Amino acid sequence: MSTPLNHLPPSQVRERSACMCAHGAVCSSFASGHGLHLIQARLASATPSEWVDAIVERADAVTGELVVRTLEGDAHTLWNATGAALEAAAGTPVALHVRYGVLAVGRTQFNVARV
Repeated sequence: MSTPLNHLPPSQVRERSACMCAHGAVCSSFASGHGLHLIQARLASATPSEWVDAIVERADAVTGELVVRTLEGDAHTLWNATGAALEAAAGTPVALHVRYGVLAVGRTQFNVARV
């Protein structure tokens, strides 16, 4: 005898899914601004000419928002849920891979979303 399958409509499934970082736990999503996926990190490291140096102008640890300015003068407003704003205070030199959304603070890399 087989067990009947319970079908959940897509809207109900979407309502139930939530990243654990929204509840104070480790980030469980690889969406922009959440956990850094291994493939994302590898793509960024495979294209070294696309990294740009920048300086953090503003970092808000509460909201996770950062503003970085490249050495060419371009400002990028970024968001990260996994603590990039805690690691990179104002004045910190960073590297930004705009194409793949990776922010490097020292040896630590973060997945960032452009705001």
